[in-house]
Amino acid sequence: MAKRAWKLLGLAALAMAAMPSGARAQDSAASPVEGWDAFVDSLRGLPERMLAKLPEAMRNDPQIRAEIGRIALEAVASSSIEALGSDPMAPTFLPAIGQVLNVGQPNADTVYKVAAIDPGQSYRISGRKGAATLAVIAQVLRGSNARPHLDLSTLKTDGEGRYSVLVGAARPEGYDGDFWQLEPQTRRLMLRVVSSDWSHEQQPTVTIERVGGTGRARPSAADLTARLKALPTAIDTIAPMFVATVQKLADEGYVNRFKVMVPPEGALQSQFYYDGVFDIAEDEALIVESDIPKTCRYRSLILTNALYETIDWTNNHSSLNAAQAQPDSDGRLRIVVSAKDPGVRNWLDTAGYPRGIIQGRWTGCDSQPIPSLTKVKLRDLAKALPKDVARVTPQEREAIVRERNRAYQERALW
Repeated sequence: MAKRAWKLLGLAALAMAAMPSGARAQDSAASPVEGWDAFVDSLRGLPERMLAKLPEAMRNDPQIRAEIGRIALEAVASSSIEALGSDPMAPTFLPAIGQVLNVGQPNADTVYKVAAIDPGQSYRISGRKGAATLAVIAQVLRGSNARPHLDLSTLKTDGEGRYSVLVGAARPEGYDGDFWQLEPQTRRLMLRVVSSDWSHEQQPTVTIERVGGTGRARPSAADLTARLKALPTAIDTIAPMFVATVQKLADEGYVNRFKVMVPPEGALQSQFYYDGVFDIAEDEALIVESDIPKTCRYRSLILTNALYETIDWTNNHSSLNAAQAQPDSDGRLRIVVSAKDPGVRNWLDTAGYPRGIIQGRWTGCDSQPIPSLTKVKLRDLAKALPKDVARVTPQEREAIVRERNRAYQERALW
């Protein structure tokens, strides 16, 4: 009899082991917080779902696996910040993607922030205009890039450089101040502050408040539960969204050459993109060569890694804009991409990543040239560049990178 009892216990243990972990948790000790178990269970399989988008060689690479874990954490963090802080009745601009929340290839020169709104409410956006290259707020409309943009440079200011714009469904009768009309489907605003000269541009300040009421009521249990239950979908959308981007572009044949990029939903107005995969050995370099538009509000080149995270741009020389990369004496812009510092001022540092994407932006420009890419051995680089190309010493490079880091940290990132 005892032997039979032990056998039954063993079968029960096997059955428990075969059950999904979420089912076991619910059966034995379900969380007292509604939605928590589903949230935790959704995270358990997230890295596997992300890796499934990659070719086998990448899936089996321990380095890639660890980096997938990092992107998963970035997606959890960015989605959680919005779940915790977004409130259309008491809005604030929250940090979105960036150097730490490096999901979806953020632009190195841009600080991104988002605010939740209700199109049935009215808001006031105000602050000091500053003097950044671009400071633009966009209404986030699902499935479209044809979204309204508010360029802070177009707003009226007082004697202290302060602006104030009313935002709502309709301009109030008799109101003659700056006004921005909300689309009926708008639920989020995205702020982009783009700087070229990180050390000297005066950053704008941007605040948002709801018109017609102050205070914030205690969130209901239903609202808090709904936010928690929505997190798995939000995370499962953003985490795997871009991990295969580099591989797809390589499969199209754009390795060490550029193509026009059709931007995903959410692109900045008047911005033209091009990109291509870089794939170079440690003893090789790519020369990016291009004409420069006669008039251009903003231009840049950035590097990503093989999973489409932007390579750390404050601790490395891995992005360049118009203030950081000047043309050569013949008027052509030349930039060298390599793992080793070639001593050329216009250098993009791959920071140890052998493969990734080079992405360029022309914003508000009168033309959009597509640069050429030429691969050379590092030992032959000098012969492929003009004799008077601008150069820097190792000491000068270190000073440049240290200043990049310092100046970037002075911006309102959080």
